Amino acid sequence: MDVIYSLIPGMIFFGLVFVGVLIWAIKRGQYEDLEGDGNRILMDEDGDQDKPLEPGERRKRVGLNFPDDD
Repeated sequence: MDVIYSLIPGMIFFGLVFVGVLIWAIKRGQYEDLEGDGNRILMDEDGDQDKPLEPGERRKRVGLNFPDDD
């Protein structure tokens, strides 16, 4: 029973620390754009997709083997 007298103040301390970290994260903007990171990983950042291709040139695709001589 004596241990409960030390656990209650400890849990109150950790609860206050958690609330402080939550308030800090909200003020830093961690919860403003919840869907942006999930969509940004799917976007291609090369930027050369708009460049027209030369005759005989092929566009290299990521993740596929692309032999140069065929």
